[in-house]
Amino acid sequence: MQPEMSNSDPRKQALDLWVGDFLGDAVTGEPASADASFRRYFRYHHGERTLVAMDAPPPQEDCRPFVEVAARLQQAGVNVPQILHQDLQQGFLLLTDMGTQTWLTALNEGNADAWYSAAIDSLITQQSRADSAGLPAYDEALLQRELELFPQWYLFRHREQVVTGALRQQLDRVFDLLIESALAQPRVFVHRDYMPRNLMVSEPNPGVIDFQDAVAGPISYDVISLFKDAFISWPEPRVLGWLRQYYDKALAAGLPVPAAFDDFLRDCDLMGAQRHLKVIGIFARICHRDGKPKYLGDVPRFFAYLRTVIARRPELAELGQILDGLEEEA
Repeated sequence: MQPEMSNSDPRKQALDLWVGDFLGDAVTGEPASADASFRRYFRYHHGERTLVAMDAPPPQEDCRPFVEVAARLQQAGVNVPQILHQDLQQGFLLLTDMGTQTWLTALNEGNADAWYSAAIDSLITQQSRADSAGLPAYDEALLQRELELFPQWYLFRHREQVVTGALRQQLDRVFDLLIESALAQPRVFVHRDYMPRNLMVSEPNPGVIDFQDAVAGPISYDVISLFKDAFISWPEPRVLGWLRQYYDKALAAGLPVPAAFDDFLRDCDLMGAQRHLKVIGIFARICHRDGKPKYLGDVPRFFAYLRTVIARRPELAELGQILDGLEEEA
């Protein structure tokens, strides 16, 4: 019996046929997850097992980084999906299924300590064993492009604020500080979105997904992404305890963290500020360019993260003044 096809979605129809040819059976995939990009994921049931197919339209997405990075992480011992079948020209990948539950939906007060300890262990495995040679560099140009998303998409497009004069000068000084701090850190393999939404409840726990944008970059980037997440917040004392746990384990593993925890925390604070500004800009862009406004609902979370580090770091006083100005206008 042939699966039911929809002429209104030719890529989905082609994907079903492609997966079916590989499995030797007619199958129809069900939506597996939502994504802020153009990628889509579908789950296929075949006998006693389930598989997940990625649909990454070539005009907007490129599967090759996913394939390459998956191989690096799997070789390092990180729990990532295995690629069973691929067609890079069409933008199709067939993967082992890491389950239906992300950490974002499963984390709670009771399991957070144990699970974050496991996420720290997985991160240290990634940083100490995954090969970062040949990955794109998290260099000055990339850091600057990311930071510019904040004035371009959030301030100008979303808040309709012209970014010139004194405001532009303040932003430039803040950006220079954040970039200088990031570039001064030792470089390791950076997942770039190591957060509960991209960790799966799996065996072993966690399963790691959405790693295709990996770069060689600052050692503090992924750990601060883990604990200052886009969709879930924790009390600052608890975050500091987890950062200390990571720091102690990183030292024991021989990773190039600073000799003093306070210096490491400053690196995390400034790296986090760079990421928070970038994500605010990205969420505004997703709203206004891609027509997905729901992500703007999490922007206040990032302003709260920024306020926390501004209170701890006098060198970020000008960033505080910029945020004060935004609140006065609102």
